[in-house]
Amino acid sequence: MSEKFETLVVPGPTITSVTKPFWDGIEKKQFLLQQCGDCQQWVFYPRTICPHCWSNNLEWKAASGKAKLKTWGIVHRPGHPAWSEIAPYVLGVVELEEGPTMMTHLLLDPEEEFKIGLPLEVSYTKCNERWLPFFKRLSN
Repeated sequence: MSEKFETLVVPGPTITSVTKPFWDGIEKKQFLLQQCGDCQQWVFYPRTICPHCWSNNLEWKAASGKAKLKTWGIVHRPGHPAWSEIAPYVLGVVELEEGPTMMTHLLLDPEEEFKIGLPLEVSYTKCNERWLPFFKRLSN
């Protein structure tokens, strides 16, 4: 399923000095998240201050790459014309094992039945020249 993304010419993520460690990890097939050194809470999306305790003591650490499905939607008419080539596709919000939530592409067939709580894992997917963290069913 992920092969269909390789030739898409779509806008990539905006990489800043704050988000660069996350994207560098994805390029190396490492799922990194920030963790607060003061309150120990995990943080996503990348930022400079912990949203839980307001500390600026955030460190990048390896995360599990596992998640559970919170909600999803099937996209039939993408907001950017380049995505039309693969529509319909599934977008979802996943709850990472570490706690934060993340919006992502789901490598699930839109015709499949899936439910809230479905176990998922990160799947490093090449989209044009950029590796992206999509999620697929957890393989046992």
